[in-house]
Amino acid sequence: MDAAQKRKRADQDEDPAPDGLEVLDLRAAKRLLIGFERRLKDNLEARMKHPDDPARFADSELALHAETDRLRLLAGAPELFPDLVLIGLASSLSSLLTHENADLAAAAASLLADLTDSDDPSDLAGVQALADALVNANALDLLVHNLSRLSEADPDEAEAVHHSLAVLENLIDLRPHLADLVCDRTKILRWLLARVKARDFEANKQYASEILAILLQSSPANQKRLGQMNGVDGLLQAVAMYKSRDPRTTDEEEMLENLFDCLCCVLMPLENKERFVKAEGVELMIIIMKQKKSAYSSAIRALDFAMTRFPPACERFVDVLGLKTAFAAFMGGITKGSRRIRLLGKFVENECEKIDRLMELYTRYSDRVKAETERFESLDLDDLEMDDDERYNRKLEAGLYTLQLVALILGHIWLSGNSQMRTRIELLLRQNKLTKDDVKDILQEYHDNIGDLDGPEEKEKAQGRTKEIIAAL
Repeated sequence: MDAAQKRKRADQDEDPAPDGLEVLDLRAAKRLLIGFERRLKDNLEARMKHPDDPARFADSELALHAETDRLRLLAGAPELFPDLVLIGLASSLSSLLTHENADLAAAAASLLADLTDSDDPSDLAGVQALADALVNANALDLLVHNLSRLSEADPDEAEAVHHSLAVLENLIDLRPHLADLVCDRTKILRWLLARVKARDFEANKQYASEILAILLQSSPANQKRLGQMNGVDGLLQAVAMYKSRDPRTTDEEEMLENLFDCLCCVLMPLENKERFVKAEGVELMIIIMKQKKSAYSSAIRALDFAMTRFPPACERFVDVLGLKTAFAAFMGGITKGSRRIRLLGKFVENECEKIDRLMELYTRYSDRVKAETERFESLDLDDLEMDDDERYNRKLEAGLYTLQLVALILGHIWLSGNSQMRTRIELLLRQNKLTKDDVKDILQEYHDNIGDLDGPEEKEKAQGRTKEIIAAL
C-alpha cells in the first residue's frame, strides 16, 4: 500500500463499531463475520477482474482491512466460537493468511493471535474449538509459509512474524500434540533454527528461541528431526556467540537460556549425543566454562546431558583435559595414563583436598536427610496416608539423591584400592563420627531403589556395580 492508502485505512480503522455491538451476542457476531466474508469476496473478485491495476482494488482492500479489525470484538466472546466455526470463521481467517497483500496476511495473524489467547478456564472449550478448526483449515501450514515470505527489515512485517509465532504458541498450548504435527507438516524447525543462528539480537530472535524450546521439550520426534537437519551444530553456533561475552540485556539473557534449553533437549536422543561429540560440542562447553561468563552453569548442564549414558562423550571430556576445568568448578574456585587413572589422580592432588570437599558434601546432605527422617518419625504417617514410595520421594527431595551420588563417588574411590585415598576417607569418617557402614547403608538403599527406566539390562548393571562397591567397603 502507498502512504495515502495507509492513511485512509487508518481513518477507517477508527470508525466506531456497528450499532448494537455493546453486548456481543451470537446474532451480532454472525453479522460481523458475514460482513467480513462479504468484503473478502468483493476484494478477491476485484483482484481477479483487475490483476494488473492495483488502483481498481485498493478501496476493497482498505474495506477488508477495516472489517478484519472489527472482528477483534470476537476475542471478548470465545463462548461463541463453536457456533461461528460452523459458519466458516476458521476457514475464512485461514484464507486471509494466503492473501497476496502482506498487510492483510499480517492483519489475519494479528487477529488470530488475539482470538487464540485466553487464560480464563471458562473460555477453554470455545478457544479449543477454534484451534481445532484452524488446524483443519491448514492454518499451521499457512502461518509457517508466511514466515518465509515476510521481510523483517520492514517493522510492520517483523511485527507480523511475532504475531505468527504467537499463534503457533497459543495453538500448541491449547493442543500440545500439535508440537509434533506442525514439525511434521511444515518447515518450522528449519526456519527457527536459521532464525536463532542470526548474529544480531532482537525480539523475534528471542521469541524464535522460545518457540523452538517449546517444540523440543516434550517431543522425542522433534528432537530427532532437528538433529537430522544439522540442528546440533546450529545450536552450538548460536551459543558460541556467548563463549566470551555476556548478554547485554535481560531479554538477551533469557534467549541464551532458551538456546541452552534447546541444546539440552536435543541431546536426549543417543544419535544427537554422537553429533554433539563430532561437532566438538564438548570442547566448546569447556571453553565456555573456562571463560566464566553467564553461560557457565548452562555449559555444565549441557555436558551433563551429553555425557549421561554415553561413554564416548565422557572419554572425549577426559581426553581434552576437561577434568581440570570440572574440578575447578567442583572446588569453587594432567597426569599420564588411562582415563580412569587420570580421574582418580585428581582426588590425590593437594593432599586429597577434593576428598575433603566430598566429605563436606556428604555430611551436609546426611544431616538434611536425618532431619527429614526424624520429622517423619515424629508424625503419624498413617493419618497422612503416605506409603513407602512417597516417603522415599520425600527423602530424595530433602537431599537423599545428592547424598547417594556422593556416596557412590566415595565408593568408587575406595574401590580403586589406593591406600592414600582410603586412609583419608577413613580419617574423615572418624572425624565426623561416621563409619563405612553409614556409607554402605546409603548405597544399599540406592541399590534397592534403582529403577528400570533404561531397561532391565541397565538396571542389572547399575545394581551390580553398586553391590561391588558395597562389598569392597
